[in-house]
Amino acid sequence: MKYKSVLDLIGNTPLVEVPSLSPASGARLWVKLEGENPTGSVKDRIALAMIEAAEAAGQLTKDRIILEPTSGNTGIAMAMVARIRGYRFTAVMPDNASAERVSLLQAYGAEIISSPGASGSNGAVAMAQEIAAADTGYFMPFQYGNQANVEAHYDGTGREILDDLPEVKAFVAGLGTGGTLMGVGTRLKEHDPSIKIVAAEPELGQSVYGLRSLEEGYVPPIFDPDILDAKVMVRARESILWTRELLQKEGIFAGISAGAVIWVAQRVAERLARDEDGGDIVCLLADGGWKYLSTDAWTEEIDTAETQVEEVLWW
Repeated sequence: MKYKSVLDLIGNTPLVEVPSLSPASGARLWVKLEGENPTGSVKDRIALAMIEAAEAAGQLTKDRIILEPTSGNTGIAMAMVARIRGYRFTAVMPDNASAERVSLLQAYGAEIISSPGASGSNGAVAMAQEIAAADTGYFMPFQYGNQANVEAHYDGTGREILDDLPEVKAFVAGLGTGGTLMGVGTRLKEHDPSIKIVAAEPELGQSVYGLRSLEEGYVPPIFDPDILDAKVMVRARESILWTRELLQKEGIFAGISAGAVIWVAQRVAERLARDEDGGDIVCLLADGGWKYLSTDAWTEEIDTAETQVEEVLWW
C-alpha cells in the first residue's frame, strides 16, 4: 500500500478482540491500538489536527515557533508533524520526564525547555503560558483547551469505531486532556445515546502515565463531565499488572495506561453482563509499550516496578 507522507498513516488504527481478558460471558472486549500511529501514540491524531486548524485560521506561519507544554506523547507527536511541515518546535517539559521522551524529542529536532520537576505538568503549563505571553514569536496550540483535540477524535477515532463496530455498548479510555473521551463520547452518543462512556482516572497521588486525576485541581477547559457516564478510579499497581496480562495473554505490547483501561473495562463488562446480557466494549489503548522499557514494568517484581514507575513523571 502506497502513501505520499507518513502523516497519511495517522488514524485508522486496528480494533482487535481480546477474548481472554473478558471476565464475563457475553461481554466482549476490543482494543483500539493507537500505538500503531507513526510516533506510537494516539497523540499523533491531535498534533496533526491542531497544526492544521492553526494553519487554516492563519495563526501559524513559518516564522513562528510552535510551543507546547508536555512530558510525553503530545510533544513527540508535535515534533514529528512540525518537522514534516517545516516548523520549529519547542517543548516545555519537567526535568524529571522519562529518558525515552527526551531522546525522541531531540531526535525529531525539538528544542527542550526544562521546568521544575517538583511542579509536575501543571508547572510546565504555567511556564509555557508565560513564555508564549512574553513573545509573540511563539504559537502555543495548548492541547488542554484546543477544540481541535476533541474534533480529531469526533471526526476520526469515533467514526472509525462506529465503522468497525456499530453495535458497541461501551467505550473506555484514560482521562488525560479529555480530548479522546469528549470527541469519541460525543460521536458515539449521537449514534446511540445508550452507549456508556467511561473514564479510567488514577487515584489522587497515583502515577499512571498518560492519565491525570481531576482531584489535582486542574480541569482541562475542553473537558465536559456531562459526556461521561462514569469514572472509575485506578491505582498504579492495577495498571502495571493488567498491562502485563495484556502482553502475556494476548501478545499486545502496550503502554502502562492500557492496563488501567483494561482493568476498568473489566468492571464495565461485569456490569453489562449482569444488566444487559453483555455486549461489545471498546478500550482505547493510547500508546505502545516500547516507550516504557526503562521502567522495567514487565520484568521487575511488581513492588519494584511500581516504585520505579512512581519515580518518573509520566504526565
